[in-house]
Amino acid sequence: MSLFDRILAAADVKRVMVARDDALPGRRAPMPIPAEHRVLHRPLRGAADENGEFAPAGIGDWGPDLRAVVLAGGCFWGFEEIFWQLPGVHTTAVGYAGGYTPNPTYEEVCTAQTGHTESVLVVYDPEVLTFQKILEVFFTSHDPTQEMRQGNDIGTQYRSAVFTFDEAEADQAAAAARRFEPVLAAAGYGPVTSQISLMSEAGDGMFYYAEDYHQQYLFTNPNGYRCHATTGLEFPAAG
Repeated sequence: MSLFDRILAAADVKRVMVARDDALPGRRAPMPIPAEHRVLHRPLRGAADENGEFAPAGIGDWGPDLRAVVLAGGCFWGFEEIFWQLPGVHTTAVGYAGGYTPNPTYEEVCTAQTGHTESVLVVYDPEVLTFQKILEVFFTSHDPTQEMRQGNDIGTQYRSAVFTFDEAEADQAAAAARRFEPVLAAAGYGPVTSQISLMSEAGDGMFYYAEDYHQQYLFTNPNGYRCHATTGLEFPAAG
């Protein structure tokens, strides 16, 4: 087998979702994270409950006026930058979701043996920013038809996903995907492959914050890696 063939074979292995029982064991201790967002200067995590736990899904309680969603669209550095710039976004954080390994490291996620995809937590004010607008930005800021990859980044950690904390919003995301598919098909793209589900039904149901140096990476490293291969297509208005 040539070197090129071995590279292709390794990439193919990384496209396969690991089984829960085969995932890396991870660790109990969560990743240390900054106290606040480096751009928005607001907390990265909501309030803990009376037991000191950050429910739901490890993100904490954001109160009645804010909502949260976890989005994945390839490398989380560039995706987070896109969303922290939207008016109405309260805070963002990068992390790992949709898999089984508790509190994984970035290196572990890169093995494709955790089941996680690189994700962005978006906490927003629905009075300023609608969920439909978030979906529009999500679907047009990457290529949602590239299963288990985004551009040259290949593997389960780069899969597209929408994980919601509300069943109605999961339904809205699925409807938005269906609405976008005819536009994609007319331009020669395949169907949307984004994983869409409630956060509680995605892997172990948790969002694990990534390492400190990943948080707002493109703010501290403005010339850093931006990898999003967009379709360049306009998202259709809701009917």
